[in-house]
Amino acid sequence: MDLGNGLGHLSYSTLVHAGDTWADMNASLREFVPLVKARVSPDAPFAVSLRMSASTVETLRGSERERADLISFLREHDLYLYTVNAFPYGPFKGREVMEDVYEPDWTSEARVEYTNAIADLLAELAPAHIDPSIQTSPLAFAPNVTGADYVAHFTTNALRVAAHLYDLERRTGRRVKLALEPEPACYLETTDETVAFFRERIHSPAGVAELARIAGIPLSEAEGAVRRYLGVVFDIGHQTVGFEDITTSLAKLVDAGIPIFKLQEAAALWVERLTPEMLPELRVFTDTIYLSQSSLRVDGVITKYLHLGDALDAYEANPVETELRTHFHVPVFLSEIGPFRTTRFGVEAALAMHRELPLSDHLEIETYTWDVLPAELKTGDIVDYVTRELEFVRDLAQG
Repeated sequence: MDLGNGLGHLSYSTLVHAGDTWADMNASLREFVPLVKARVSPDAPFAVSLRMSASTVETLRGSERERADLISFLREHDLYLYTVNAFPYGPFKGREVMEDVYEPDWTSEARVEYTNAIADLLAELAPAHIDPSIQTSPLAFAPNVTGADYVAHFTTNALRVAAHLYDLERRTGRRVKLALEPEPACYLETTDETVAFFRERIHSPAGVAELARIAGIPLSEAEGAVRRYLGVVFDIGHQTVGFEDITTSLAKLVDAGIPIFKLQEAAALWVERLTPEMLPELRVFTDTIYLSQSSLRVDGVITKYLHLGDALDAYEANPVETELRTHFHVPVFLSEIGPFRTTRFGVEAALAMHRELPLSDHLEIETYTWDVLPAELKTGDIVDYVTRELEFVRDLAQG
């Protein structure tokens, strides 16, 4: 939905629903999204964030009828597509995902072709008044990055997609934006690392020149194109897991001239003061199909772990005064969840900043963990849950 006053479009990520194939995603879209719209935007168009797996892309590219049916459904229900989640390439629901979620990474031809195909679909499926965004992975899982050649390879591939987006707009008049999403344990993890990557690899004279060569355009045109087509998703939950100050991090991106193509409202699990008595209840959250990157802060020193269970084991071996944050997406309207707290404060800080000077035209809630949230912490069904999140973020954004 359009929040008005330049505050951008808001919806929720359909990554929360079954959607590994187009049959699954189409069924989820038709079952849940009209129900959510009826509650939060009954009299105005409602934005749709669509998860597109590689399987979905293959189906939609190959079937004009499926594309026409989707356009018809969106129009019939007063819905409009504004963003696509192209982070998970393959299956994401109902099986262990872990670090496979980053594969294929940005060194692969498959990732380039998949992303370009989504851009082409968006040029057809998104309405004319929307410049749609593509959310993608943080280039690579950090342990896989073996050196400078690896970084140069995925940098070139990102610029190849930017060149495709330039050509797509030239041919169709439709601008599609690619947004890299920093995440714990990845090549792009911290805001400082993200700023450095853009400064040294994308916005640098060498990066601009490489885009000019790939796209076959003058340097003067490439200088603007890198910012017109390449930017970031800022996931508030990811950055709070790393103990970043959210307003400071957002200001760094703005000051560096890095477009925030999507501002993602997400909250993580937070334990301000860990105690041994909490460990059994926290270990409930380790039974998940997703990575649970976690950070422990002791005397100002932050230590990072790939899994919550590893962080809890480390604390149990040395139970000193410790603060814990973990990459487990929790409902953004909650400041507490059971006996623990959440990093909702990060969402509140970001939206306060956004109200003063809008940071992005795309806002999205990405709490995809409904299916793995402990049963005793769920209230209502998934439509209730999504509706409460949307109402909370809308009210915060509008002030």
